[in-house]
Amino acid sequence: MKLTLTFLFVLVASWPLVLCTKEESMSKDSPLPQVPAVESRSRFAALDDVRLLANGLLQLGHSLRDFVHKTKGQINDIFQKLNIFDSSFNQLSVLASEIKGEEEELKKTTVVLKANNEEIRNLSLEINSKVESILQERNQLRSKVGGLEVKLSGLSQGLVPAEQLAEINSLKDVIHTQERSISELLKAVIELSDQLDHQRRKMKTLEVKLTYNPFMQETIEKPSDNFQSVTSTLAGYLTNTSTNGSLDMTDLSSDCSELFIKGERASGVYAIKPNQSEPFMVYCDMDEDGGATIIQRRKDGSLNFDQNWEKYENGFGDFQGEFWLGLRKIHSLASQGDTFLNIQLEDWKNGKRFIEYNFSLDGPEAHYRIHLSQASGNLPDAMSNHTGMMFSTKDQDNDKLEDSHCAYTYTGGWWFNACGDTNLNGKYIHVRPKGRSERRRGIHWKPSRGASYSLRSTQISIRSTPTAISASTSSETDNFSSE
Repeated sequence: MKLTLTFLFVLVASWPLVLCTKEESMSKDSPLPQVPAVESRSRFAALDDVRLLANGLLQLGHSLRDFVHKTKGQINDIFQKLNIFDSSFNQLSVLASEIKGEEEELKKTTVVLKANNEEIRNLSLEINSKVESILQERNQLRSKVGGLEVKLSGLSQGLVPAEQLAEINSLKDVIHTQERSISELLKAVIELSDQLDHQRRKMKTLEVKLTYNPFMQETIEKPSDNFQSVTSTLAGYLTNTSTNGSLDMTDLSSDCSELFIKGERASGVYAIKPNQSEPFMVYCDMDEDGGATIIQRRKDGSLNFDQNWEKYENGFGDFQGEFWLGLRKIHSLASQGDTFLNIQLEDWKNGKRFIEYNFSLDGPEAHYRIHLSQASGNLPDAMSNHTGMMFSTKDQDNDKLEDSHCAYTYTGGWWFNACGDTNLNGKYIHVRPKGRSERRRGIHWKPSRGASYSLRSTQISIRSTPTAISASTSSETDNFSSE
């Protein structure tokens, strides 16, 4: 044991000497190349770079995988939308085929109506000729009766026998009976001729309705390259149905009041042509006061009245539901002379009131400035401070409030006056609105007293004569405009 320890001690002690000898011999014989001390550090640094690169590649791989999954999802969405587009296109193709078939049926019906119109025209000419012949025969009979009366008086003076006198009297009675029969026949023929003329006017209106869908305004969200305007449609109809091949619009009335005078009593859609304007379709409300041309109707909130200037100028909506006739057409109606603007309102308790104004409207160059003066009615006046105002929409601000835009804030187009006490084209609110600002956005009519009230239904019409109203219903109306 001691020997082993001694040997190890000697070995350890001699080891530095050996190393020193070896280093000296190596330095004398051939000097070794000096290895830069940074070699080991460079080797470890490269390994860190490799690890960093590996981590980067791994993260890139995860990102690519997520991108692939996201791209697959987007491609699936695109395929689904393409399938929906294909089904919609197929439905549109089927609908187009059905519309084409209905168009062919309408063309056939129009041909039949034209033939009937021609037949009625020929019948009317024949009746007129018969009436003229009857009038001639009546004149001849009158002259013969006059001659017989002269002869009768001469015979009576010549003391004719009683038998001849009785025979002459009986002949005179027969002649008078024939004359009464001829008069009754002539009256019946004239009535028949009037009825035929009335039927011809109805057939012409029916042909207009067949040529153009009368219940839809021409400005309802439809592509301009697939549909024609009402003006071109009516002009084309009148050109095709006129007897001499020229444009004939003389049979069209100027408004609903004239239609009422001509004998129309059923409310509905008619073609009219106001002075110096193109013909267009309107809804006529026929009552005991005459015919009223409806320019606005609200009743259930089915139509959005927050439209731009172009829509309010040309009109929008459904004549069978809610609609706005259009500022251009309203201006042409108001330009015919003395007109009255009739406003009818209904609240949620079925209370109904109306007010009527003497009314005129400037043209598009003045932004359809309105002029009003109260005429009659049982509704408090809320439009007095709107007179002289220009029309405003959300994309064309013409009100008198400089720092605000009434049409944009309270929605709907109207003759705002900073911002005024009424807006019948506002938002339709089915429930009771909360707060003053929400009520102002509704269909409200606020007179000088009382709070704003969101109405249930409105109807604005133009009449040529004022509406009759009794004095008993013209008072105690303030509760209608307050909640």
